[in-house]
Amino acid sequence: MTAVSLLGTLSLVNGVHAYDRINGEGFASRSPVLATQGMAATSQPLATQVALDILKKGGSAVDAAIAANAVQGLMEPTGNGIGGDLFAIVWSAKDKKLHGLNASGRSPKSLPFRYFSDNNLDKIPAHGPLPVSVPGAVDGWFELHQKFGRLPMKELLAPAIQYANDGFPVTQLVAYYWNRSVPVLEKYPGFRETYMPGGRAPQEGDIFRNPRLAKTLQKIADGGRDAFYKGDIAREIDRYMKANGGFLSFEDLASHKSDWVEPVSTNYRGYDVWELPPNGQGIAALQILNILEGYDLAKLGRLSPEYVHLFTEAKKLAFEDRAKYYADPAFNDLPVKELISKPYAEKRRKLINLDKAAKRYDAGTVALRHGDTIYLTTADKDGNMVSLIQSNYRGMGSGMTPGELGFILQDRGEMFSLKEGHFNQYQPGKRPFHTIIPAFVTKDGKPWLSFGVMGGATQPQMHAQVIINMVDFGLNVQEAGDAARILHTGSSQPTDELMEDGGYLSLEDGFPMETRRELVQMGHQVRFESGPYGGYQAILKDKNGVYHGASESRKDGQAAGY
Repeated sequence: MTAVSLLGTLSLVNGVHAYDRINGEGFASRSPVLATQGMAATSQPLATQVALDILKKGGSAVDAAIAANAVQGLMEPTGNGIGGDLFAIVWSAKDKKLHGLNASGRSPKSLPFRYFSDNNLDKIPAHGPLPVSVPGAVDGWFELHQKFGRLPMKELLAPAIQYANDGFPVTQLVAYYWNRSVPVLEKYPGFRETYMPGGRAPQEGDIFRNPRLAKTLQKIADGGRDAFYKGDIAREIDRYMKANGGFLSFEDLASHKSDWVEPVSTNYRGYDVWELPPNGQGIAALQILNILEGYDLAKLGRLSPEYVHLFTEAKKLAFEDRAKYYADPAFNDLPVKELISKPYAEKRRKLINLDKAAKRYDAGTVALRHGDTIYLTTADKDGNMVSLIQSNYRGMGSGMTPGELGFILQDRGEMFSLKEGHFNQYQPGKRPFHTIIPAFVTKDGKPWLSFGVMGGATQPQMHAQVIINMVDFGLNVQEAGDAARILHTGSSQPTDELMEDGGYLSLEDGFPMETRRELVQMGHQVRFESGPYGGYQAILKDKNGVYHGASESRKDGQAAGY
């Protein structure tokens, strides 16, 4: 057998996607992208290029992130848009610290809790007017811009406006999800007119234009955040919702504000991993890492059944707490400090049986997989770095597409509990539990990694796996995202579902059959699935100040720098 054919054979055995790499891990889709002056990694190559253009004009990492996010809202309506929410973590090189922004919206003040029982609803619907909450993304842009922006907002929104008017070619994966959403959403007023030109969803390579969204973005560029929350846009949303059985009102929009919050962290083998506190689910990643720190994962090996088993059980434990405690801190006294503490992790770790999968765990006592999202990260020549995530939640959102505005309102309100007394119980003017989470890692007080993984309940699991892949298994920033992933589904949820059967385990191609077999023998339900493993972007800053960019091989994206 020749060396080339042998390499190909070995690669296929290991579930490799690109078998002819001369060095590095065989499964890697490409090398990391290296640059010194600026970097952007998004799930849409055109958005990445827009971010680089902004950086080259002297814009900050925040400017580049806003411009890219605006473009992605147009080009990836399957995952985000100005009808959705936003969270961000920003490393400020000037003051050498992290800043966290919670730009998520709240439920309508005029929708009472009793409405659901009065209408015989035991859960909030996934689509239509009832799950719609205030869109927080636009206010998030302006908060970020006011604190860290350099270029005028008009300049940042100009590329999205131009693409909306002139059109752009729809990418492969976005076309797939767009067409999948149409049968569910085409019945909602305004959706067909905006998102089904010629009576159908675009196919890959079709040129799509959204002049309605261009006009809306121009109003925001000219009039600022108040144009969205207190002007014609807010009045049109109010009119549309009232006409279609909704509750979101002008008052809800006019009273909205984002919150600057302190990121929280745990130290994992010398690396400080940072997440935002609830109402998001970021601290679940910290809980998973705390539990797993008690095991020698490097010795077990990345593809071993023992590692997969431990990871899955740690995830189950963290998600029981997620189901019970993660909610809007304005309505609850949340035990975040205790949940992410090392002593608490030690106590929870003792519940894991090394040889057997648990059918259920209870949440600890202390004093969603259907989400579609975009994640992007940017870095500038001065050392500022942005970790930003934005989403409409399920699919393309609620389906509610107001008048001539050119965007869909989110359905994040579906994530409330209807169980009275639950931390995450629906209440008017409350933020729902949120799945979208940006992440950041520092080392010895310096920025090391800005990263995120989009995809509902997948996100904290993949945050933890990326860190473990790099810290324990020695993978580089691209390999850490390309490596085969572990996904556990079926845990108890903040929306009242309880895990009674242990849930099930999905393993990507790359895990050996022997590993799958041993996991089944331990009591895990193992399934073969294609597609639910999330989407990753990252920028690492090395000791020389060089940026290493990585983009998700499972998406349409691109990392690029200069």
